[in-house]
Amino acid sequence: MKVIFAGTPEFARVALEKIHQAGHDIALVLTQPDRPAGRGMKLQASAVKQYALAHALSVSQPRSLRLDGKFPDDAAQARQAIEAAQADVMVVAAYGLILPQWVLDAMERPGKHGCINIHGSLLPRWRGAAPIHRAIEAGDAETGVTIMQMDAGLDTGDMLLRQSLAIEPSDTTASLHDKVAALGADMVVRALAQAGTWIRVKQPSTGVTYAHKVEKQEAAIDWTQDAATIVRKVRAFDPFPCATAQMDTEVIKVWAAQHDPGQLPPVGATPGQILALSREGIVVAAMNSVATLVELQRAGGKRLGAAEFLRGFPLEVGMCFSPHQVGT
Repeated sequence: MKVIFAGTPEFARVALEKIHQAGHDIALVLTQPDRPAGRGMKLQASAVKQYALAHALSVSQPRSLRLDGKFPDDAAQARQAIEAAQADVMVVAAYGLILPQWVLDAMERPGKHGCINIHGSLLPRWRGAAPIHRAIEAGDAETGVTIMQMDAGLDTGDMLLRQSLAIEPSDTTASLHDKVAALGADMVVRALAQAGTWIRVKQPSTGVTYAHKVEKQEAAIDWTQDAATIVRKVRAFDPFPCATAQMDTEVIKVWAAQHDPGQLPPVGATPGQILALSREGIVVAAMNSVATLVELQRAGGKRLGAAEFLRGFPLEVGMCFSPHQVGT
């Protein structure tokens, strides 16, 4: 099958590779423009572009697809490339640009199969930009992948395939991302093999939630929350933006934390107060509960286990992390 692929990050690259390896003809790859990255802030190609160039696939990087938008020339060139590709279907995965109606119309012509999307949740739960983060943060027991026929709405199209995936208590966004990406890649190849026989299922009108984009200012731990909520946040924000705790003027990244539902803080303990220090972790009072910080990082430093961290950053029982901190 002749495919146009639209995607940008590693999540999408995994799918592109799987589609390519399955023998489909990748007529065109759409991806976001190169962005500054790393300490030197040098322009860096997306994971999808890197794969495409390595395999001599045609690449287009419009800044927008809106013909009436800020970059109409980019959109017009992309339209020309899409029409010239004469593809049977467009596969979209974490592209980062909204597809305007003209793209949907171009791929819905007779003999074509439209635009299908690999979405990292069990729709209609967690429509939007950050379904993996939000599923962990909310304490969901499972997530999954939905292959969806795209329409003009935000993740509102009919479902073609849907498969669940358990969220393990140890999962972070980093680990769950890889599982969901692999599942999505397998499912989209299966969907392409079934093109022409798809059974379109409308999404339920109940159970709709939105996975809003994760912002850096959300990183700050609020110690007035319960420990279970705090630990889920730590897991959900690994690797970005990474949960943070503030001691005086220093903001510390918290990469891993634990909690014991049966462990309670002493009467009168202040949220954010350090209750105990050991090789296993830094025990901190939360709201009617206790969290243990087990992997931390100072600004400019390395990720360290609690014992090694404490050798370079001496803390004492009774000291208190700021209960409400401004994210950085």
